[in-house]
Amino acid sequence: MEKWLLRNVKANINKLSKEFGISEVLTRILLNRGIYNKSDERRFINPSLNMLYNAKLMKDIEKGAFIIKDAVEDSQSILIVGDYDVDGIMSTYMLYEAISKFTNKVSYYIPDRITEGYGINENIILYAKDNNFDVIITCDNGIAAIKQMEMAKKFGMKVVITDHHDVPFVEENGKKSFVVPNADAVVNPKQEDCKYPFNKLCGAGVIFKFIQVLYEIMNIDICQSYSFLEYAAIATVCDVVDIIDENRIIVKKGLELINNTKNIGLKALINEVGLGDKEINVYSLGFVIGPTINAVGRLKHAKIALKLLLCKDEKEAVEFAKELHEFNVERQEITNLGVQKAEEVIEKLHFSMNKVLVIHLNDIHESVAGIIAGRIKEKYNVPTIIFTDANEGIKGSGRSIEEYNMFEGLVECRDLIEKFGGHPMAAGLSLKSLDMVDKLRTKLNANCTLSDEDIVPKVHIDMQLHIDYVSLELSEEIKSLEPFGKGNPKPIFADKAVSIINANVIGKNKNVIKLKIKSNSGRILNAIYFNGVYEFEKVIIDGYGENELKKLYSSYSGSVKLDITFNIETNEFMNNKTVQLVIKNFRNHSERTARK
Repeated sequence: MEKWLLRNVKANINKLSKEFGISEVLTRILLNRGIYNKSDERRFINPSLNMLYNAKLMKDIEKGAFIIKDAVEDSQSILIVGDYDVDGIMSTYMLYEAISKFTNKVSYYIPDRITEGYGINENIILYAKDNNFDVIITCDNGIAAIKQMEMAKKFGMKVVITDHHDVPFVEENGKKSFVVPNADAVVNPKQEDCKYPFNKLCGAGVIFKFIQVLYEIMNIDICQSYSFLEYAAIATVCDVVDIIDENRIIVKKGLELINNTKNIGLKALINEVGLGDKEINVYSLGFVIGPTINAVGRLKHAKIALKLLLCKDEKEAVEFAKELHEFNVERQEITNLGVQKAEEVIEKLHFSMNKVLVIHLNDIHESVAGIIAGRIKEKYNVPTIIFTDANEGIKGSGRSIEEYNMFEGLVECRDLIEKFGGHPMAAGLSLKSLDMVDKLRTKLNANCTLSDEDIVPKVHIDMQLHIDYVSLELSEEIKSLEPFGKGNPKPIFADKAVSIINANVIGKNKNVIKLKIKSNSGRILNAIYFNGVYEFEKVIIDGYGENELKKLYSSYSGSVKLDITFNIETNEFMNNKTVQLVIKNFRNHSERTARK
């Protein structure tokens, strides 16, 4: 049973609505997203390229750009070191394409996820030395590469770090001291002394700003840098950074470019995954295109995805796109098997009583452990760590809930862990042997302070809205808040005692419920529920009996009343627009009203 929580930001809604020139409903939603004044409202509703911040405000960005400029002019060799996820791939592609405008003495290196792991490593430094590279520039990594930078400097190489991850620190007597690698330039808006006004860019967002500065000092029209926004948008969505402020501009403008992309490889991928005749949106990027790009790095090597983007031959692009799609299908199958195995372990060993789930799975590819952990965490709403057998020892990947700081939990167990890293919501770690899994589970749960209340799933509601007020005009107004995503979720509304008068099971897999609902005034609206037939039927039977469920399916019922949470969407069919509700959660009205 979820806990429904109504957001309640105190403000004069009527006054702000008039000041903003929008409805009170939209004003309430903006307040829930931290928008309190006209200038922020204008920036949020109408993001435009002229609202981008001056890239030169970012610490070391000019210094780093001039290092690349000097390398180009001196015919020096440049090595771009990227990462194997979507953000790393897009960052590497963008920088490679930009520098290639000025020199052909540029190459790239993306580490193997399994054999090398994340970030620039000592073998990459040796590779750069052996292949006579003069300059290294990182994308989406490097901020923690203290030893690697010392090694590169020892070999006489210049290094530019571009990254967006948290700056590492040491803590003594309760005071944090940040440790920045000794590179020639460190470009990361999260540095303590960086004056850039927005520090939530992804790696590709930082590279976009870097390219702007590089183009300016190389006398290229800065407008040409905007062509990279489609790749920065893909990375921004897939790296799950907040789609607010400058990220809204990147994603909104990037989506416009993606839907008219000239990139042969990206176009081939869009067609291959079945989106060729559809509008690409945030969902398309985050749940279709992104996972397809990520899959090849999990099961083979991410450089295949990079080659797809760099491809100039349509036939070759189609082959690369098919390969990526096939890897993603395989990744989905492996993930589903892993989730099934994890659930079996949980039930068999009664781990569902644990506040922190720690599970070892045999014969599951280590690269999907994090995805499995995320799926298990979503089902049980508790922190979850999935371990798999690796080339050396046992590797694990964890996902957490808001109420539990996973990184701090692992710090308390560091005597049992060989190596770990991460942040409050996710972590990666390794153990020396299988027997340490049980010991880690025991200690994590012994130290865990989560209460039963903490692990109840929460539904955050923007406002209570009687369905009488739902209209096509309101639906279209809500669309002005797009793109939705982390930091700007699709608005959720709630209403009580809504009459359910008819239901039909639809969809290819018969797992969607189409409903007709009626308000207190007698207005009838269409609604749809995507999350499963069983849950819907159980609530109706528990509250009203099987006969009422049969009535809903066969004719009309007036007895069933539910409290619902919902999104408002426009449904378009044969050029006819209608409004419909997408129901997210429901419960029998008699259970209890939504709590603030």
